[in-house]
Amino acid sequence: MRERFGNALYVLFVLLLAALLAFLGTRFGFSSDWSHGHGASLGADSIALLKTLDGPVEVTSYASRQGGLRAVVGDFVDRYRRAKPDLTLRFVDPDADPGAMRAAGVSVDGELELRYRERSERLKVLGESEFSSALLRLSRTRERIVAFLEGDGERQPLGKANADLGSFVANLASRGVRAVPLPLASTGKVPDNADLVVVADPQVKLAPALVAALVAYVDGGGALLWLTEPDEDAGLDELAGTLGVRVLPGVVVDGNGQAFGLQDPSFVAINTYPPSPLTKDFALTTLLPQPVALAKLSDTRWAVQPLLRSSAKSWNETGHIPKAGENADTVRQDADAGEIPGPLDLAFALSRVSPRPDKREQRIVVVGDGDFLSNSYLGNGGNREFGQRVFDWLLGDDAQIAVPDRSAPDRELALSQGALTGLALLFLVALPLLLAATGVLIWWRRRRR
Repeated sequence: MRERFGNALYVLFVLLLAALLAFLGTRFGFSSDWSHGHGASLGADSIALLKTLDGPVEVTSYASRQGGLRAVVGDFVDRYRRAKPDLTLRFVDPDADPGAMRAAGVSVDGELELRYRERSERLKVLGESEFSSALLRLSRTRERIVAFLEGDGERQPLGKANADLGSFVANLASRGVRAVPLPLASTGKVPDNADLVVVADPQVKLAPALVAALVAYVDGGGALLWLTEPDEDAGLDELAGTLGVRVLPGVVVDGNGQAFGLQDPSFVAINTYPPSPLTKDFALTTLLPQPVALAKLSDTRWAVQPLLRSSAKSWNETGHIPKAGENADTVRQDADAGEIPGPLDLAFALSRVSPRPDKREQRIVVVGDGDFLSNSYLGNGGNREFGQRVFDWLLGDDAQIAVPDRSAPDRELALSQGALTGLALLFLVALPLLLAATGVLIWWRRRRR
């Protein structure tokens, strides 16, 4: 009787101990990274950045409940929460209200929104470099001033019309960038506090004095974004010459668009990019409606890097372009009309040593399209993200958190054909025969007893 009571007491003690350990496991956590190079932990630069953030960070993940995406996001964000306990993660199911998700600009399952000190930034790629670099940009306190040229029919930075840039500029505002109008006809010069000037597709010809003011701004070391369109007659030839860029006639058409489901040949989709710091690791598709091709002059004073390039099936069409639903088979390249076969450059990044003593490098970007940032097309593919990269680079906010390669050196096993054959014979023939022989031997020995 006493022995049975002792056994029952022992079982009860074990159960209570297991329950206590389970309870403590829900309240306290412990993790240890034993992987090669600590590949499952944050890098030193990311940890140092988190220590400089003196306020809470809110992370919202627009990930559906199906699949294991939420678990992947949660495990990734946990790396940051271990170093910064006031970093919170909230999940929103994009399938619950697709209309609201489209209105919010959410286009990728698992898209992240980071918010810090009333600023926010979106991420479509889950990685330490992207996540930490976004936190670095959000932590900067100085407001950047972007001046949009106005008075000659340009796209309005705060406008809500289809061709205006209101949605994109609102996104810039959430990242600490303030858009201001630049009535150059009244001011006569670009203000000294402007970090960037944007010339967004003027509809009428600029007065020579305005063009001279823009050229003087560039000669003085100012940063510039020029969005141009086909058949644009804004009188900016002098500015183009200063930048060493020539705008080709016509509209770029690209037969490769059918692979993306595009029926209009004048809509160019790009998912491979020339190598440049601005497009490094950028894997999203950029859609350019009716872009114009650009060419680089041979005697330019700038270091010129192509950013966007059409496919080999493209050319600059100078004749009639069929609209969606019309027969596009009649469109052919006409070399006699000055049409040049692709690939054609659609955007350039220009840089040189800055003439300003307070800056190291002067940066200019020229894009042969302005529609990709407009309210109508901003949500297509990676247009928003590409635009953010352009502004970050021009404003000098393109610093990236370096994440060293900490992958294990022996993740792949390379075997010769002879070794593979030997392993196959060992596991598929030799071992089964050995097991069968052992079984027969044991059976035979037992029968003899």
